[in-house]
Amino acid sequence: MRSSTLFRRINRHPVQRRTARQLPKPVHEVRVPPVDSIVEFGAYVEGEKVGAAGIVEALGLVREHNTTTDGVNAFVWVGLHEPEAPEVEWLAEVFGLHPLAVEDAVKAHQRPKVERYGESLFMVLKTIAYLDHDELTATSEIIAAGEIMVFLGADFVVTVRHGRHCPLTLVRDRLEDKPKLMNRGPAGVLHAIADHVVDQYLQVADLMQMELEEVEATVFADVSSRDINRIYQLKREMLEMKRAITPLLAPLSALPQRRVVPSEMREYFRDVGDHLSRVCEQVESSNELCSSILQAALARSNALANEDMRKISSWVAILAVPTMIAGIYGMNFDFMPETKQVWGYPAVLAIMVTTCVLLHRGFRRNGWL
Repeated sequence: MRSSTLFRRINRHPVQRRTARQLPKPVHEVRVPPVDSIVEFGAYVEGEKVGAAGIVEALGLVREHNTTTDGVNAFVWVGLHEPEAPEVEWLAEVFGLHPLAVEDAVKAHQRPKVERYGESLFMVLKTIAYLDHDELTATSEIIAAGEIMVFLGADFVVTVRHGRHCPLTLVRDRLEDKPKLMNRGPAGVLHAIADHVVDQYLQVADLMQMELEEVEATVFADVSSRDINRIYQLKREMLEMKRAITPLLAPLSALPQRRVVPSEMREYFRDVGDHLSRVCEQVESSNELCSSILQAALARSNALANEDMRKISSWVAILAVPTMIAGIYGMNFDFMPETKQVWGYPAVLAIMVTTCVLLHRGFRRNGWL
């Protein structure tokens, strides 16, 4: 009885039944593994690289080895360069990365920081590079900035790099040549990357110091508006360098206290923090020196402008005397002094010359000419 009643109720609303059948299936976002953006990946067991066909296979080998063997540090290192969002999201599913960290890695232009998401660590490093140029001009680009994002877990390291400068190929090659360094695990890789970035800071800071010394030598020689534009451009580059380096000091100093960093690696991170402190001090002093050079150049330019104005005013005063006398005799009155005398014209010229000579000597004595 209940079955027949239920059957009649359903047949009363045939439209609703057809609509229910025609509901669209949920659409899932397609995420693809990194192809063009991947620089290199590898699985490392006891500091040695082992062969793997793909990232998933490499991660499986590492986790199987860590499960069956105690005390062996095996991990996967994946390096990407300016990946697309679906590629990073695919890696997030494989390694279990946090969505907020993934969003930061895709968008880039992040502030240097260290954040913890569960059992993983996310670190942002600003990279800078010194661009060679024949001559410093008002439009010269001296500093090029980029970013390196590092996802650090117990058995993986994922690096995402933005910008053409400061590649990590040399870091990977150096670690692979020394299995003892690679055997330090993901924390060792993070230390090598941070040390490489800070060393790059130091090189750029030294080159910028040389630029400042060259500009400083020309300040008191002959300053023009073009020179001031060059100094202002150098000041802007110094500020960009300061914005890239200084915010990293606090996160890097707190990094040795993180639980993800093993106790045997904390001394290494403190050493990198000391190097970064020295670079920050050098950048701060260079920035202050650049400000002093800019102020000195402006003061020197104003002084030169005042000297020019005094010279112009002196010559105007000298030339005003003969102009005034010539203007008086040019009024063509009948009763003018010495107009009917033979010696009148030479006398007026002698007065003009004598007055101009006396004024010139006076201005020279006062330092106006």
